[in-house]
Amino acid sequence: MAKLVKQRVTSVKHWNDTLFSFTTTRNGSFRFENGHFVMVGLEVDNKPLMRAYSIVSSNYEDHLEFFSIKVANGPLTSRLAKISVDDEIMLSEKPTGTLIQEHLSAGRNLYLISTGTGLAPFLSIIKNPQLYDRFDKIILTHGTRLVSELAYRDVITNELPNNEFFGEQVQKQLLYYPTVTREDFRNQGRVTDLLASGKLADDLGLAPIDPVYDRFMVCGSPAMLSDVCDILKAKGFSESRNGYLGEYVIERAFVTQ
Repeated sequence: MAKLVKQRVTSVKHWNDTLFSFTTTRNGSFRFENGHFVMVGLEVDNKPLMRAYSIVSSNYEDHLEFFSIKVANGPLTSRLAKISVDDEIMLSEKPTGTLIQEHLSAGRNLYLISTGTGLAPFLSIIKNPQLYDRFDKIILTHGTRLVSELAYRDVITNELPNNEFFGEQVQKQLLYYPTVTREDFRNQGRVTDLLASGKLADDLGLAPIDPVYDRFMVCGSPAMLSDVCDILKAKGFSESRNGYLGEYVIERAFVTQ
C-alpha cells in the first residue's frame, strides 16, 4: 500500500440520513488529476481500514473533499459518518483513476454519467477551466432514488456559474440533468433508461448520441456501469483502455462499505 498520511477534518456536511461529505487539510506536496480517487480511512484496532474515494475538490484547491454513503454496519463508513471537525483521517499519497479527460479522443460533447456518490469525480472535473476549452457542451447527469440525495445541486447550479474565473463558460456550456426514480421530480427515471431511449439528449435539445461527436465518462454502481457500457457499445462507442484513446471511459473503484 502507498504511504499513508494523516489529515485533519475541517468540515462535515450531512446531506440526509444516507449521504455525507467532508473536507480535510491538504499537504502542499499532494498532487492529483481532476477525476482521480485516493484511499481514505481510519485506524481501527491498530490497523488502517481504507477504501477508495473519488476526490470532489479540484486539483487547484487548498483542501480535499470527499462524498460518501452511510452504511449502518459498514466497517468504515459507519465510523466515518461520525467524524467531526479536527478529527484525523488517513489518506494514501498515491491518487489514481481512469476518469481523466486526456484518456478520451477529441469530441464535441462530454457526457458525465453518474448515480449516487458516483457524482464525486465529476464535481472535480467540472471545476477544471480547461474542460470548457476542449468540449462545446458538458452534460452532467446525476441519478438518485430520492430528491434529498441530489447532493451538490446548489454548487452546480449557483456557485459554479458565478465563479469569477470560469463562471461564464459554465453558464454557456454546462448542462445539469438530475433525475430521480422514487419521488416526483422534474426529471424522472433511471439514467440508463433515459440514455438508451434518447430522452436524455432530447430533453437537453441535443442530437442523438453519436461516437463521432460525443464522449462519455461513467461512474456509479457496477450494474449501472455494465448497463451504460452495453448501451454505448451497441451504438458503436469504444472504451478507452490500456493507453488507447476511446469514446468513453469508466471508473470501477467506488465505496460500498
